[in-house]
Amino acid sequence: MIADTALWSSLPVPALLLDGDDRITASNSAAETFLNLSAKSLEGANVWDKVMVDAPLENAFARTRRNRTSLFVNDVDVGSGMRAPMQCNIQFSPLMGSEDAMIMMISPREIATRLVQKDKSDKAAKSAIGMAEMLAHEIKNPLAGITGAAQLLSMSLSPEDQELTDLIVAESKRIVKLLEQVEQFGNLRPPKLSPVNIHDVLDRAKKSAAVGVAAHMRFQEDYDPSLPQTLADSDQLLQVLLNLIKNAAQAGEAGGKIALRTFYDPSLRIAMPDGSQARLPLQIEIIDDGPGLPKDIAQDVFEPFVSGHENGTGLGLALVSKLLGEQGGWISVDSVPGRTVFRVSLPVAPKSPESLGGQS
Repeated sequence: MIADTALWSSLPVPALLLDGDDRITASNSAAETFLNLSAKSLEGANVWDKVMVDAPLENAFARTRRNRTSLFVNDVDVGSGMRAPMQCNIQFSPLMGSEDAMIMMISPREIATRLVQKDKSDKAAKSAIGMAEMLAHEIKNPLAGITGAAQLLSMSLSPEDQELTDLIVAESKRIVKLLEQVEQFGNLRPPKLSPVNIHDVLDRAKKSAAVGVAAHMRFQEDYDPSLPQTLADSDQLLQVLLNLIKNAAQAGEAGGKIALRTFYDPSLRIAMPDGSQARLPLQIEIIDDGPGLPKDIAQDVFEPFVSGHENGTGLGLALVSKLLGEQGGWISVDSVPGRTVFRVSLPVAPKSPESLGGQS
């Protein structure tokens, strides 16, 4: 039994109290929020049934329990059946005054490594995009000439030969469309930030996709209606969500499911390149039941020209990452066969209108 209930409840990191049989006997509010599970569903359950850790900890934990020592595990993915994994540090320590009780504390990592890596690769990415933009501009003019010539030729050809000119026209138009996407990626306007209702934008994206790119899919909604507004560019956030839903629809089979979920996660903090910290507690998850991301590209899906789809441009998810990054948000992904979760993390809009000054 924990003596100071108020202190236990106010711990800022997720914490679980375990008995001698690895059953959860208590959980603080941070643990319930992080695991997205209620105290009632946690207490009495085996910890390894509720806390999914991507590391073989059971034997090491058993030794720690026997020796009444502490165990520290760094940089492991931790999640539950109700939330996508997040990289965390874990600490196990014996509870003073008890023969076998242990405390498990989970510390979500500040997502700094990827930001540093992204910062290092920005120059190379910008150079590649700049070169692609220049090539796109130069290639579009001759392509227009090729398309026009093919259309003129088709007027004097037999139906069999017209199939070839039709192919030239169709492929030329496809290339032009790709080049326009490259130009769009490199010429985004700065975001116009204002308070935005997440569910309004998510509903617009779902309705648009349901009659278009995701018409063959079923939608499931699990929203937290109490979420406050975020600070974002409404049009750009809509584009982000449409791209993610389109990606989920392309991964799923006809009749498959796309789950849309929103929730509040106070534990998520991002370490920014300038050394400051940003709190991004508002979460949107787009979940599909497709085959999952190929392992060889799973870590790079937000980089330009990396695609898991045949004939994909590799710009859709890169655009999502760029749009979110420029308005202070974050995108992450967790993927296994049968379940891919794209998670958008956003800040809460300031309450005072004066704090929005200068955003344009």
